[in-house]
Amino acid sequence: MESLDRWIDRQYRQAAQSMLASISATGVVKARPGFGQLIAPKPGSIVASPIPASYDPDPDYFFHWYRDSALIIDALRLLHLDQGAGRIAPVQFADFVRFSLSLRQIDGRALVASATWRDKVVPDFKKFLRSDVELAAVHGDSVSAETRVNPDGSPDISSWPRPQHDGPAMRALTLLRWCASARLESELAEAVAQLLRFDLAYTRARWREPCFDIWEEDLGLHYYTLCVSAAALAAGAAWLAQRADDSEAQTTAAEAQAIRRSLDDFWLADAGYYRSRQLASGARSGKELDISVILAAIHAEEHQAGAHSVHDERMHATLAKLEALFDADYRINHERARECGPAMGRYAGDRYYSGGAYYFSTLGAAEFCFRAARGSAHGNDLRQRGDAYLETVRRFTPASGDLSEQFDQNTGEQSSAKHLAWSYAAFISCIGARRAVSGHG
Repeated sequence: MESLDRWIDRQYRQAAQSMLASISATGVVKARPGFGQLIAPKPGSIVASPIPASYDPDPDYFFHWYRDSALIIDALRLLHLDQGAGRIAPVQFADFVRFSLSLRQIDGRALVASATWRDKVVPDFKKFLRSDVELAAVHGDSVSAETRVNPDGSPDISSWPRPQHDGPAMRALTLLRWCASARLESELAEAVAQLLRFDLAYTRARWREPCFDIWEEDLGLHYYTLCVSAAALAAGAAWLAQRADDSEAQTTAAEAQAIRRSLDDFWLADAGYYRSRQLASGARSGKELDISVILAAIHAEEHQAGAHSVHDERMHATLAKLEALFDADYRINHERARECGPAMGRYAGDRYYSGGAYYFSTLGAAEFCFRAARGSAHGNDLRQRGDAYLETVRRFTPASGDLSEQFDQNTGEQSSAKHLAWSYAAFISCIGARRAVSGHG
């Protein structure tokens, strides 16, 4: 049997190639005849999946999600650092920055004024449209509250959970990491600074407001959103201080500290885990034990120590609870080999498509272990635990290396969106963390 290291090397190359297909996918045109749309992506846009689908049965993921796009561009940075993307990575990053800045020109009021667009929507699809009132509110800073936009830079006209605040925060983190790891030409550096200031200002202003969670299902305050917001503002404050913007830096740092204090309220001592959400309605949620908490730790800060980091004992307790949950719930985990870790999903009772394991969830758990292994007295055990998760990913990855969004909890067959860019980005990020702790790939 092929060694895990050899499989990782091969799969890494495949993941890189497949993820790049979602960046500036200008060669693909998506028709949405029900909405009267023909979407031609612009350079710098990122589609969550480059495979045109219309819930037939796969979902239509031909959108530029703010959060997903930030994660993909962060993975592109890792490819650039190990020369896995050649010379194209800096060009694609520059295109991404320009496209992201162009989105601030979106003005839903203009769309409402040109009412003829509604005439192109077939009658059966009109029930899926946003109202004129909602569309008219999309302009200025409110554009950053959009969960997703079309990759041609136009607003998403379909009714969808909004607002969502994790995208600008995650994009700010990605921009800061590019600034720290790559030399940017002056014109690009200025564009990055402009976009970064927008994202930091938005995050400072909106983090106290309820929004939809990472899965776009519940309105409230969410651990993931707050965690990446705190990290973005903390890193952003340091960036501002370097630019001698002392007053703004101090305000930004103070907001970061306020968010981190609020995160302590998510610990449930009786249950023994960090809950993922506080619903705006005040009700309790059956989704409180959620892999998004683990994803928060790895997406927020690479070298953060202490509470709410990969070195937080409470975070490890949360991961243990999640392992027990999915070990019990998923049939594929009942049959797993000794060297394999549990396939991980999102939360108990998930009903989206197969409601099963997600590649980015299982890879996120592996990455968490690899990051936690650095500087830990239990480093070897954590590295082996991360490898066990990778063995599970290998088991449910076809020879082609294709990664969808999910693999079925009963059969292990791939389901939901094909070629999910986030799945490939999660693999690249996970292997980057593994290499950092092991010294080899």
